[in-house]
Amino acid sequence: MLRVRAALTCALSLVLGLALAAPVMAAGGHDNGEGLVGETNDRIITFFSLGVVLFFFLVVCLGSFIQGRAEKRKDENKASELRSRIGW
Repeated sequence: MLRVRAALTCALSLVLGLALAAPVMAAGGHDNGEGLVGETNDRIITFFSLGVVLFFFLVVCLGSFIQGRAEKRKDENKASELRSRIGW
């Protein structure tokens, strides 16, 4: 029952998203291929790509830092539990 509900929710979300996006996509054909920031050149592409690389670099570093702190905390809790069980 839960899988059917999840599949229906997913299908409804897809149909609703496409229905809402269709008028915007159909009306956007008069701008001669320019994006939201105007004509795209190599400088814009370079800076956007650099931003994507830096974003993922920061996500990996931050995730690694958070995981390291969580592991350290887990190890400290396990050591404390072991000390209390043994009686040190």
